[in-house]
Formats: sequence, C-alpha cells, structure tokens
Amino acid sequence: MTLREVLHAHIPTLGPESTFRDAVDKMDIYQFPALVLADESGSVMGVITEGDICRAVQQQDGAIQLSRLPAMQFATPDPICADPDIEIGDALHLMLSKGITILPVIQDERLEGIVLRVDLLQAMLMDVANG
Repeated sequence: MTLREVLHAHIPTLGPESTFRDAVDKMDIYQFPALVLADESGSVMGVITEGDICRAVQQQDGAIQLSRLPAMQFATPDPICADPDIEIGDALHLMLSKGITILPVIQDERLEGIVLRVDLLQAMLMDVANG
C-alpha cells in the first residue's frame, strides 16, 4: 500500500501571508494537529505543528502578542516530504526515525496531500486485518 492510497488530499493549508492566528484558527476548525504552508503554485514552504504553536506561546508568555506574526516564523522550513508512491511502512519508518508527526506528500514539487503517523498505523493494521 502506498501513500497515494491513504493521504489526506483535501487539507487546509496556510499561505505565505498567513498569521499565527490563522494557523491556530485552521487547526481548531479542521481538527488537524499540523498544517502545511504552501505558496501559490503549491510548493511546500514549511510545516507548523501544534507543538510549534505551544512552544511559541510558552516562550512569549501568551498568545495575544503572537497573533499577527507570520505563521512561517514558527514553522519548520523546507520540511521532509515524500513521494505518493512510497510504501506506507517506509513512510512510517521515515517519520519515526526523524521524529515528525506530519509528512507532506508531493509530486512534481506540488503538494498532493499529507499523512499523519496515525494514518499510516491505521492503514497497516487494516491491511493486516484484511490479509
């Protein structure tokens, strides 16, 4: 089974102009623990996680003064990405070895979707149950 079969294709993203507040709002609305920042052409610029947001709030002693700052300021730039044809076991190994929770899936330098570690675990367990 490949990432193409399990990725979230219709995902919320942030743009270059998105703020810290935009990131918090989208994570809340869509119940995603992380978001990809992509430019107008769909190229991945960065990833911002709930952990990134919490660390920023902790360092600043509150969220209010952060709200208008660029989301990219708190994101991991040039994140690890994967091809949609990678096997889910290989992708999970990559995520675990690098300590990442979200893996943008790109093809031809454009964002196709994302996978979370839990998506890969669920797919592997379902594959075993059905096999």
